[in-house]
Formats: sequence, structure tokens, C-alpha cells
Amino acid sequence: MSEEIRCIGCGSVLQSQDSQQAGYLPQSALAKVENGEREEVYCQRCFRLRHYNEIMPVELDNDDFLALLNSLAAKKALIVNVVDLFDFSNSLISSLKRFVGSNDFILVGNKFDLFPLNSKESKIKDWMRQEANRMGLYPKEIFLISAAKKKNLDELIKYLNLHSQDQDVYFVGTTNVGKSTLINAIIDEMGDVQNLITTSRFPGTTLDRIEIPLDNGHFLVDTPGIMTKKQLASKLDPKELDIVAPKKPLKPATYQLLPGNTIFLAGLGRIDYLQGPSTSFTVYASRSMYVHRTKTEKADEFYEKHVGELLTPPGAKDELPALKGQEYNIKYRSDVLFAGVGFITVPAGCLIKAYTPGGIGLGTRRALI
Repeated sequence: MSEEIRCIGCGSVLQSQDSQQAGYLPQSALAKVENGEREEVYCQRCFRLRHYNEIMPVELDNDDFLALLNSLAAKKALIVNVVDLFDFSNSLISSLKRFVGSNDFILVGNKFDLFPLNSKESKIKDWMRQEANRMGLYPKEIFLISAAKKKNLDELIKYLNLHSQDQDVYFVGTTNVGKSTLINAIIDEMGDVQNLITTSRFPGTTLDRIEIPLDNGHFLVDTPGIMTKKQLASKLDPKELDIVAPKKPLKPATYQLLPGNTIFLAGLGRIDYLQGPSTSFTVYASRSMYVHRTKTEKADEFYEKHVGELLTPPGAKDELPALKGQEYNIKYRSDVLFAGVGFITVPAGCLIKAYTPGGIGLGTRRALI
């Protein structure tokens, strides 16, 4: 081909040589595109994902994604880092300062619709800014939105319109934060095409940059999600992600605990109450997640017996690392984080030990709710 033709769903260069590689399209279909019989086309992977929710794995190269981000420092651009509010510390790109160069960047916290209705936006934004500053990142603005529910988009779109008059806008983020869903929502709100970009719960859906032209001559650019070992989502299959990812606002579930009690969040999270008064722990997680309370002395045996069955995810075939714990002395009312799975609010004066597979995504913060 003299000119590259790209899938409008994931951004891959279309090719008919290898069905295991990104951008595959049967030769007969690709010929129609090359001959001008079809102007816009999805690769076979995007077509099946969009119409049948069928996952076709392809070989992904994280180095190519990082090279694309590294090129941003040399451009004049506004950088939009989309983060998952339920996995904030792992979805914030810690090396963003290097990618951004002298450009401005903003933080967009997605999935705000899943927070309980009494959540204060100012408190969440303050926490996001403090966490970003702690990592040496200083966002120009912070927005809280729901890409799926199209919530709080007007203010973000107004900001992007204002700041795209003399530069392109690049959306960056780790996998599974809702970056492509957000761009689709923005395009839809602007009155153009609906659901142009392929989206799914499956990490690595966008495979190359996708440029959406604006009326002012600049572009909105969707970039591939960076895959990181710090995200549990990258280790779960789509069915398991469907269980873990909440779809409705989280309702608190409160458990009265004594030292020597344990709570399991399916097979992906565990919290042991080691020392403190009789008190209540409040769980915030997807309603599909199985939560179980037991005695700590029986917890190991219970886990070994039921993981992959009652305690699922993980499934029986998943190759997740063993649960790894860390102790926390809770000095003020805090959320114990099980990144991408949920959080448990613990009162001050408690000594606890929290676990996830391999210790992935563990942390604490001042209680947000």
C-alpha cells in the first residue's frame, strides 16, 4: 500500500497478512478499502468486539506506546491524563512529567458516578491534587466526570474548546480507565458521530493513536493505554472485570468487627483486624463482589478451600500471585485501598493487615466519604 489505512476503532494500520497481529482484515475486505469502495472501516478485531463482544487477542508492544508518549514533549499540545478514581495511584502516570515537557496537562478523574451521592467533589479534587503533587506532578486543572453516564462533561468540553484553538489535545492514560469512552462521549456531545472509537473492559483496546479532527483545524488524539503490572485489571479476563467493576453508585456495607476478624473481598482482597476496640468497617465495592466475614484464625483455611469458587474472581485458571499483606496503623479515619476492586473505611485507632494478590494496589488515604 502506498498510503497507510487505519482502523477507525483502534487506530491500527490495516493489513491482511497476519490474523494474530493488530489491524487484520481479510484481503477481500481490505481490497475494497484500497479501491475506494469503502471509506471508513474497522479491523476484524474491532468488528467482533463491537458487534459480538468477542475478544480477539493480538500481540501488543508497550514500548511502541511509550515511544508515542515520549514524542509529546516535542509537540505543542494539551495533555489530558484520564485516571480511574477507583485505582487512582496506579492509573496516574508517574512519568507524565517527562512526557509532558513544557506543555500544560490536566487530570480527569473518571467513574465519579460510582461514588455515593453524598460525596464532595471539592474533597476528592483536593485529594487528587495532593497525590499528584506528591509525585511531582502539577496539573493545571482537575475535572471529575463519568464517561459512561456523560456526567460533568460540559465544563470539560468548554475547557478543551478554549485550549485547542492553537494546539492538539492528547488523551493519555493506563489501560481500562475509560479514555476512549470519554472521547466518544465528547464527540457525541459535540453532535458528530456516536461511538466512533472501539471501547471495552478489555485492556489494550486502542492499539495506536486515533486522531479526531476538530472544526478549528486541530485534533483530539486518543492514544493506546499504557499497560502496567500495578493494575489488577490487566490480570483479569473480561468476565471477571465485569464482576469487579461497579456499574451503579457504591452502597456502603458496614460490618461490626472485633480484633481477630477478617473480611474477604472475593479472592482479590483481604483485611485482618489485628488490634483495637470493637468497631465498624465499611466496605465500598461492586455489588457483584462476594464479601465474606470470618475469624482470622480460620481465614487461611477458608481461602485455600474456596478461592476460585466461592471467592471469585480470581477464577480457577487465573495465574495471579499469592495474597501478600501489609500492616497499617490507622491513626485517623482512613480508606484502605484495594486498587481497582474497592476500598474499606477503617476508624482511627485500628491496627490492620491488608492483602491483595502480590500486594498489587494496596494503600491508604484519608477517608473521602
